[in-house]
Amino acid sequence: MAMALRCFRHLPSLLYRSSFTTIWGLPRAPAGCPALLLDGCRQCVHQMLLTRELATKKAKGKGQSQARVNISAALVEDIINLEETNEDMQAVVEALKEDFSRNLSVRTSPGALDHIIVMTKDGKFPLNQLGQISQKSPQLIIVNMTNFPESTAAATKAIRESGMNLNPEVDGTIIRVPIPKVTREHRESLAKLAKQSTNKSKEALRKVRSKSINQVKKFKNKVSEDTIWLLEKQIQQMADSAAAEMDKLLAAKTKELLG
Repeated sequence: MAMALRCFRHLPSLLYRSSFTTIWGLPRAPAGCPALLLDGCRQCVHQMLLTRELATKKAKGKGQSQARVNISAALVEDIINLEETNEDMQAVVEALKEDFSRNLSVRTSPGALDHIIVMTKDGKFPLNQLGQISQKSPQLIIVNMTNFPESTAAATKAIRESGMNLNPEVDGTIIRVPIPKVTREHRESLAKLAKQSTNKSKEALRKVRSKSINQVKKFKNKVSEDTIWLLEKQIQQMADSAAAEMDKLLAAKTKELLG
């Protein structure tokens, strides 16, 4: 790894040269250089320099697509685990998918209530761990709280505040949950909830991105400026890709909800 990073130290001086014609005069790779990005140190520096040059052209013309950065994860594993960063971002996307599937549907089913979180004096619990949920009819869901009668009020509150437009009614330890009619107002309410959920997920995504970039910046005195720049760029690309996927999910869910 140390030998590989030596290759990057050539970059600062090279970036001041005015033409790519000077690239082929770069020194050969030091003995033992792993050259993990391409076939050798010269090619590695060439690819990075080319990527940086193309990326800066965006400022010269609006609407032009920016060149993508693609650093070998193995080359920078001592700085940051890029695969783990990508997994953390994708986990946020998957959580949004699950939220859409579980909580945002035009038709409310018993399963939609399963994971409503109930705050009790003993802590937080999913509703299906406290009560027996069943569908009495197409227009009515029943939650039987006989096993935990002391949590009936808390469960009722959780259902009412779930954001699913539900208005539960209590009869002893039985909670009756009428299923609302599918009105235009209800559909628009669900679409707003989908937008809110997406915004929350994007905020979680930004936190993952910031955490990763801060991790990279810890090495600014140990590796070249261009190594840091390229890593930050790749992390941003990962975040942009995840955000774009969220936007597609929101568009599809909004279309579904609004009919």
